[in-house]
Amino acid sequence: MPKYNWEGKARDGKYIKGVLSADSEQTAFSELNGKGIAITRLKEKKPFNLKDLTSLEINVGGIPPRDLMIFTRQFSTMLDSGLPLVQALDILGSTSENKFFGKILLDVKERVEQGATFSEALARHPKAFDDLFVNLVRAGEIGGILDTIMSRMATQIEKGMKINRRIKSAMTYPMIVLAVSIAAIGGLLFKVIPTFEDMFASMDSGLPALTQTIINMSRWAIAHGTIIFGGLFGFIGFVIISYRFPKGKYYWHKGLLKFPVIGDVIKKTAVARFTRTMGTLLSSGVPILDALEIVAKASGNMVIEEALMEVRMKISEGRNIVEPLAQTRIFPHMVVQMIGVGEQTGALDTMLNKIADFYEEEVDVAVENMTSMIEPLLMVFLGGAIGTVLIAMYMPVFSMAGKVQNTAK
Repeated sequence: MPKYNWEGKARDGKYIKGVLSADSEQTAFSELNGKGIAITRLKEKKPFNLKDLTSLEINVGGIPPRDLMIFTRQFSTMLDSGLPLVQALDILGSTSENKFFGKILLDVKERVEQGATFSEALARHPKAFDDLFVNLVRAGEIGGILDTIMSRMATQIEKGMKINRRIKSAMTYPMIVLAVSIAAIGGLLFKVIPTFEDMFASMDSGLPALTQTIINMSRWAIAHGTIIFGGLFGFIGFVIISYRFPKGKYYWHKGLLKFPVIGDVIKKTAVARFTRTMGTLLSSGVPILDALEIVAKASGNMVIEEALMEVRMKISEGRNIVEPLAQTRIFPHMVVQMIGVGEQTGALDTMLNKIADFYEEEVDVAVENMTSMIEPLLMVFLGGAIGTVLIAMYMPVFSMAGKVQNTAK
């Protein structure tokens, strides 16, 4: 008989938890509810199975958001049209352009035919369907509104893709300019300036201070080229390796939040993602403690995840959501106050979605401002660096030409 981990609120207001054996999740829910426990979290406790390591249940990579969004939207439409769930899965699995995703959908279909619930079958593929997706599907199954839930999830994925696409497009041009700048300056230091140095070697008079400084920089770069490139690749390797460890990843995420301009974009993106996801979960009937745990894991930033888990712990102790959120110092005062109003009026999910709409627009503005600031700075840096080198290299030529003219007179 399956076992279920549960958390809930007793009649006296205390939060309690435990493990219950039951035939199904609905049976466990009914039994606990009959004892007067208001369930906040109910999840099956699955034993470790060595067969899982070699089966299709462990996916080697995630599914592209676009493929997941298309599946979710089409699946919602099929269910809304009255098509049976198994038949919809069979059609979408057989016609999916992503063959790997198609195999996963067909495996989900087979498990549903064998008696598993749709959410249980999805949970066997954590790389394709995250906790957010599975929990929303579970809420839809319990409430009998699976088609509506899938439609909400499709909208959620679309909005997330839209934010990520805008951030990536905003950063692409500055990164290209930065790469070109580094390549151009490297070419000047290692190739162009040594040619001018050979030409100036025949001059009797000394070189201007700026020219001599640039030549000295070129000599130093050539002499320590191995160290420079080794240090550059070493730094990139350090970033990649440290990011793979939880502690290193935490400090990088913390640093990004404090970084000028970029930190503001990350915070606004986090607020938009948190409010949209939380609003979707609550409006779908997911308990607030479960919703906070899911949102924390989906935040994309370990500092924000830690803060939201702290909020969850304090709410489980009986506090409201406003004070813990304010204490994180991540969410703006206006957002916290609006959430407080939503909690008091009993329309928290609606308020969260309104905040999400506002902050998604704020992310667009913040990204545009970031781009408008970074691009001119990079252009000034590139133009200034190349211009300085060119002036330094031509100063001796102009000086020599002036001396020739004076001699001719």
